Amino acid sequence: MPTEIVIPKLGMTMKEGTIVEWTVADGARVEPDEVVFRMTTDKLDTEITAEAPGTLRHAAGAGETHPTGAVVGWILADGEALPVGAGTGGSAPAGGSAPPTTGGPSGAPAVNGGAVVPGRSGAVVRDGRVIATPYARRRAREQGIDLLAVTGTGPRGRIVAADVARAVVAGAGRPGAAAPLPSPAEDHRVMATTGARSLAERLGVDLRLVSPAQPGGWITKEDVEGVARRAAPAGPAGAAAPPGPARPAAPAGPPAGSRVPLTGMRRVIAERMHASLHEMAQLTLGMDVDMTDAARLRRQLVDEWAAEGVKVTYTDLVGRAAIKALAQHPGLNASVESDAVALHVGVNLGFAVAVPAGLLVPVIPAADQLGLRDLSAEAARLAGSCRDGTIGFDRLEGATFTVTALGANGIDFFTPVINPPNVAILGIGRVHDGVGWEGERPVRRQVMTLSLTIDHRAVDGAPGAAFLGTVRDLLEAPYRLLA
Repeated sequence: MPTEIVIPKLGMTMKEGTIVEWTVADGARVEPDEVVFRMTTDKLDTEITAEAPGTLRHAAGAGETHPTGAVVGWILADGEALPVGAGTGGSAPAGGSAPPTTGGPSGAPAVNGGAVVPGRSGAVVRDGRVIATPYARRRAREQGIDLLAVTGTGPRGRIVAADVARAVVAGAGRPGAAAPLPSPAEDHRVMATTGARSLAERLGVDLRLVSPAQPGGWITKEDVEGVARRAAPAGPAGAAAPPGPARPAAPAGPPAGSRVPLTGMRRVIAERMHASLHEMAQLTLGMDVDMTDAARLRRQLVDEWAAEGVKVTYTDLVGRAAIKALAQHPGLNASVESDAVALHVGVNLGFAVAVPAGLLVPVIPAADQLGLRDLSAEAARLAGSCRDGTIGFDRLEGATFTVTALGANGIDFFTPVINPPNVAILGIGRVHDGVGWEGERPVRRQVMTLSLTIDHRAVDGAPGAAFLGTVRDLLEAPYRLLA
């Protein structure tokens, strides 16, 4: 039977995806793992690959948005016809009913002629290939997990990243229990971010000749730039080599008079921020903090941890202070439910990262279990993954408290908007020169303004002010952040 191409569910909160472009024409031949379309979601851009060889038929058009699990295309084997009632080119069976499924020997469903591998956990296999999302395949490679040993919980038995994560925790599918997975070098599909592909096309770089900076990782724009620089022609003898192919300057933004569609991440940000303000009673409190000692400690730690590649930022210091303060004020590490306020046991710290398409909030799970050095290192790693497009959906969910910084933009005070379902968000302003007093004598100090927005349905002003005061006290005695 024809192989469905669906909008995959790449994260627990993902509800829909928008087709940015089809990379393979309707009616063209595709091979397994070949990218067939690029998709944008509320959080990320990603690429969807073919799961079987055959002829590709589009069932939805570029620019269309469909819910997860919706059928947006088909792959037809030789001699196969489209299912009855299936449209093409956007006349869409998307969201329609799926062809009937039958049970496999392990109780998991077989999909469109696929079969569950006997004696394994329940992976759905079609034409000898396990049905899994591209990101789940990548995570399985990185963790050494055999996908045949993983039970998929995605649409029609598809393995998603969360299934691989559960297999890692359970120790399933480790080498020794099954044949090892092919290494990324053995996988003929080049794993590269959309930004890297676009830059490679512009600079004429063959992605097959690019090695990612991280073993087993995706090729990023920085990797492509490195290859382009090394490939630059040498100049005359004794002259320095040119810096490489010229690249156009970064655009300043859409020109005046243009209309920018609210699509993809930008549309979802607009919807969520509006819903956040509409559904919550938000109140913002501000407080100045003397950061003189914290700034001195930061400089010392930057020097001390330089050999380890860890560079502590002011956001790291404030994040660490917020985590310790939440232990004393658990009412701000909470979520509003339909009939209660749920106070969380641990702190999953979210922090806002600006990206070209908008804003991402990667999450450091169990951040209260990390010291300042590990917290700083993980924050830097996740921020880099957001900017180069390699962040996984599983690292963009589950925050219980969020911090956001605009200090680098010269902002002192602002009104951060709460990231639902959290009940608070802490804004970080710039560090600037201020004046303190030692008796009757004015002294130069370094000052930062913190902006705390609370959901007044769950947190009153006094508890919010008390939390903010604890954060201030920790930052003004910063040695306590190392404990």
